[in-house]
Amino acid sequence: MRTKTLIATAAGILLSAAASAQVNHHASWLKDAVVYQIYPSSFQDSDGNGIGDIPGIISRLDYIKSIGVSAIWMNPVFVSGFTDGGYDVIDFYKIDPRFGTNSDLVELVNQAHARGMKVILDLVAGHSSDQCEWFKQSKEADPNLRYSDYYIWPSFKPEIKNEQNLAGKTDYAQLMNSMNNIVNKFVASDAPRGPYYVKNFFDTQPALNFGFANPDPEHPWEQAVDAPGPMAMRRELKNIISFWMDKGVDGFRVDMAASLVKNDFDKSATIKLWKEDLSKWFKETYPEGLLIAEWFNPEQSIEAGFDVDFFAHDGKYNFSTLFFNTDRQGKSQPCWFELEGRGELKTWYDLYSYQYNAVKGKGYASLPTSNHDFNRPAAAARTTLEQEKVYMTFFLTMPGVPFIYYGDEIGLKQQFGLPSVEGSMMRSGTRIPMLWDSSDNAGFSSAPIEKLYIPQDPDPNRNTVEKSENDPNSLLNYTRTLIQLRKDNPVIGADADWRLVNGLETPYPMVYERTLGSEKCIIVLNPTAKKVTTQIEFQGKTPEIIGGSYTKASYKSNAKKGIDTITLSPVSAIIYKY
Repeated sequence: MRTKTLIATAAGILLSAAASAQVNHHASWLKDAVVYQIYPSSFQDSDGNGIGDIPGIISRLDYIKSIGVSAIWMNPVFVSGFTDGGYDVIDFYKIDPRFGTNSDLVELVNQAHARGMKVILDLVAGHSSDQCEWFKQSKEADPNLRYSDYYIWPSFKPEIKNEQNLAGKTDYAQLMNSMNNIVNKFVASDAPRGPYYVKNFFDTQPALNFGFANPDPEHPWEQAVDAPGPMAMRRELKNIISFWMDKGVDGFRVDMAASLVKNDFDKSATIKLWKEDLSKWFKETYPEGLLIAEWFNPEQSIEAGFDVDFFAHDGKYNFSTLFFNTDRQGKSQPCWFELEGRGELKTWYDLYSYQYNAVKGKGYASLPTSNHDFNRPAAAARTTLEQEKVYMTFFLTMPGVPFIYYGDEIGLKQQFGLPSVEGSMMRSGTRIPMLWDSSDNAGFSSAPIEKLYIPQDPDPNRNTVEKSENDPNSLLNYTRTLIQLRKDNPVIGADADWRLVNGLETPYPMVYERTLGSEKCIIVLNPTAKKVTTQIEFQGKTPEIIGGSYTKASYKSNAKKGIDTITLSPVSAIIYKY
């Protein structure tokens, strides 16, 4: 069915700074930001080798700007061994030739700035490639070379101990550096320096040495966080940041930001490292710069001095119960955003409301549409235009800074069963090449189809940017109007208050309230194939519909009973303003 799409773009009422300002010092542009994430290898190929690059991104800046976003975040573009999609960095100061040159990156920054957009790079702070010159020197027998202590070299492998079971009390970010987990990350080595080194993820990613929270005297490789080696590592990280910020870059998303200090069960040492040194220095040196954490625990990361963290796919704090209608292999599983209506809200609500309240007024817990590590929302049985508009309404009317993963604005579909490419494993299906037009390879590349970085969506009726531009009812145009609506109405923006209105015992529809000063909006979402009716507290006035995607909707007030009744057609979303 073809739904009505209604978006109002009336300018929002200007509110006092006291009502909308964050307590922490953030970049002045952050509260109005919408970030567009690009996986560079899959976005636009300019030289016909089947792999996207920076000149390709530059060629698409006008399109990116047209979406309404204010910043671009790119996954790593530095010289890499590409055993983990660029997250195994060989040279932190140089752009990999597959993507272009340092001058190309500077040109991208300049061109983006000319269009009023910021550029955010991906900073791999916790590890390097095993091909990095730092690691090669660190392997040498002499322990007193410049980079000798940039890495961790255990002289023996301790036995796994029976540790306190933290799984029910904490999350991935807190468990990732437990002693047992670190021992499991010991990689056997024939290096003169020692028989083992500590990795962070793959064996090709040796962990950088920021010290141990509580060094064990029986483990001589466990250096204190303020030992010379870890302190030198801090200085190197600052040098990397300065090198790119001084070229005009606007900030960083920090990969595995919680991984720096080892054996840090409660993350207190890692928080202190960032809060009292790295992020403190960054904010003082670059007050308009942005720090985004991949920490997956906003309560901790915002305390550590980051501006934004993801309430995303990993660890305890996640939205998997809302969106993961399939597992990694594509097998169906219940979730909230589905036609069948089998989902529940309590799991997500308990976790999200905790994090939202923990960082409110300090920073942002943001829900990305997806990213390079987890499934796109357009997956399996959730790929119709109406379904896509419902979930996009959710993403762009929630608090925090919105993050749109490239292609999600046109409903780029998750692909299952693709081959692993450069360590992607089951993540290949979310890193597929962008679909631009009806030309060969959908305009992504002039290379032979077998040379493409990852296979594209093979559906002959696949949606493209070209199709979307020519359809006023498309998800792309709906996304554009939602972003504009958000800009015009701060009451559905980053800083406005949020409250779930419907009871958890009746999860459909989801009804939540956004308030800012005297303004109020109520958003109603029904992803199911059935008409839904809900009752909310009597509001005392008839609301204006300022946005949504629906076939039929009714709103009836009953002052005597003190209730308002909302009825919404199947697979619909509506935004009321009071």
